Amino acid sequence: MTSRRDFFKLAGVAGGAVAAASVSRVAMAALPEPVIQTSPDTMAPLIPNNGRPYNPVVTLNGWTLPWRMNQGVKEFHLVAEPVVREMAPGFKAHLWGYNGQSPGPTIEVVEGDRVRIFVTNKLPEHTSIHWHGQRLPNGMDGVAGLNQPAIQPGKTFVYEFVARRPGTFMYHPHADEMTQMAMGMMGFWVTHPKVKNPLIDEVQRDFCFLLNAFDIDPGSYTPKIMTMLDFNLWSWNSRIFPGIDSLNVRLNDKVRIRIGNLTMTNHPIHLHGHEFLVTGTDGGPTPKSTRWYEVTTDVAVGQMRQVEFLADEEGDWAFHCHKSHHTMNAMGHNLPTLIGVDHRGLSKKINNLIPDYMVMGERGMADMTEMEMPIPDNTTPMMTGEGPFGSVEMGGMFSVLKVRRDQKPGDYKDPGWFKHPEGTVAHEYEVPLSEPARFKAEGGQSMPRAQTPSQPTEVKVRKPQSHNGH
Repeated sequence: MTSRRDFFKLAGVAGGAVAAASVSRVAMAALPEPVIQTSPDTMAPLIPNNGRPYNPVVTLNGWTLPWRMNQGVKEFHLVAEPVVREMAPGFKAHLWGYNGQSPGPTIEVVEGDRVRIFVTNKLPEHTSIHWHGQRLPNGMDGVAGLNQPAIQPGKTFVYEFVARRPGTFMYHPHADEMTQMAMGMMGFWVTHPKVKNPLIDEVQRDFCFLLNAFDIDPGSYTPKIMTMLDFNLWSWNSRIFPGIDSLNVRLNDKVRIRIGNLTMTNHPIHLHGHEFLVTGTDGGPTPKSTRWYEVTTDVAVGQMRQVEFLADEEGDWAFHCHKSHHTMNAMGHNLPTLIGVDHRGLSKKINNLIPDYMVMGERGMADMTEMEMPIPDNTTPMMTGEGPFGSVEMGGMFSVLKVRRDQKPGDYKDPGWFKHPEGTVAHEYEVPLSEPARFKAEGGQSMPRAQTPSQPTEVKVRKPQSHNGH
């Protein structure tokens, strides 16, 4: 095993140097073997078998990167490379990521750990890694051209620093950032407390995931990297519903969920059936005097949010972004609203020319979940997912918190659908009802109009057809 001093000598770096360094061919032989993962399933927590102990996290539809101990230093090996990510069953995307996946694996360390990360570049262009939110030497911050030379294709660099404070962080490139992050290059980082921290409670379940977004045309595989606003796939860890696993917990578990946002907009994340506290950000744990109960918290661009709650209500509870367009897949843009438009005659004529033509949005978009509408290969429907009572009519940033009294401690398997106690499900009411009260008068006004039109005006509202001017 190469010592730290010998390693830096081999790497061409003075002992104790703080700049991210290129690794020589001789030193490459001493690297930890890179671990590659291609399964899109949520992997079991990685229980530490050396180093300081901690309570591990579970990465939603992801995994934790193994490490090796080298004379007291925790060593990891990240490989930046093109990957194929299954975003939902039957739909795959050609992305860039780390160690076989986008996002890359979660890195878990303990406060006070000295960490050494080898980064090998197998991309077609240079890259770097910024350790978002970390306190570290300036030469390890990962901004190509400012703090370090870019990592050229085929080269390996090494970063080394001490994890100085506990918290929830991310890593992502800081070289050609628009392209590389649009292609899915990012990952989660968790630093656990070394000793009991008065602001960090012990929990039984600790989940984490990143919010990311892509613009992938129906039938294609590669994201469009120049998109600024019109994304059509809103994802958690590069997965879209129904491809996002459920969060499975035991009744009365204390649950922590860590969320990081690397999209181009904010996301109000909403949990049904429970209230939570925001207990941490990328700045660290929040003072207890600043916490209050919520059911929705906004996660802005580049931010982390850590929420905690007691899972004391059994059932299958929706968990999603509250921007309604972010719970749809393969969305179209600049389409007029056709609700209430009777175009049966037009549809018949068009069908003579295009046999597969289907009416869209005449009664609302829920019809899309019932149609056998042909779509291009490698495309996922806008709204899908079959629940115990029918179509869930969701996509994108949506999952389910499953709370069960018989879920065993540490068991993360999906328990199936909740069996509701008798009399606790909303149902059709068949007894005749009296006419309900309805609003029968227009609102008032602060003062009379100077000129009253002879005929009332009815306004028809239509959404803007582009983003120009707003």
